[in-house]
Amino acid sequence: MPFKDKIAAALLALVALPVAASAAIIGGTYYAPQYDFREFFAATDGRNFQVILAGNAFPGVDPNTVARDLLPAMQAAKPRPALTFTYDAPVERPRPDYRLVLIFDSALDLGSDSVCRGVTRFKPGQPGVFYVYAVYCRNDQVMSETTAWTPATGPADPRIERLFRELFQVVFSDSPALRHLNGRGGRP
Repeated sequence: MPFKDKIAAALLALVALPVAASAAIIGGTYYAPQYDFREFFAATDGRNFQVILAGNAFPGVDPNTVARDLLPAMQAAKPRPALTFTYDAPVERPRPDYRLVLIFDSALDLGSDSVCRGVTRFKPGQPGVFYVYAVYCRNDQVMSETTAWTPATGPADPRIERLFRELFQVVFSDSPALRHLNGRGGRP
């Protein structure tokens, strides 16, 4: 193989490596002007954080089995606060009420404002694809949202944990670039 071809093949391999290493594809994101990672951290550090599942991630698999298998994957991929994901609703609804809503195969016209008010709609799923619409809510207001998908054979597929790891970095972003959104210019 000529030297030029070897260089071209090496460059192509370097470009393809990040795509192969990343199991998930993260869609568009939105952050409300009120989004503040420090608020999320303070509200969840050392506490339970409710996750609400909606839809059917794996048709043909018992939804209880899916929920049981997804919880440890989420916990292993959790964001920086020392939080514990739970499906259990608090005995008394807290104010503010922070939660993450995960909708599997959401309808294309479903907006995050509706999700935070308890509305869900779905589209038919695509076999072999784990697709989730993630919405972080405070009370009935959206704080952030994104979508993510990856090929997956079932709820215990390791690619799902990798998806959650990437997804949580986006939904619960601690980027200093987002600090201007809350009007404090990054000041506490």
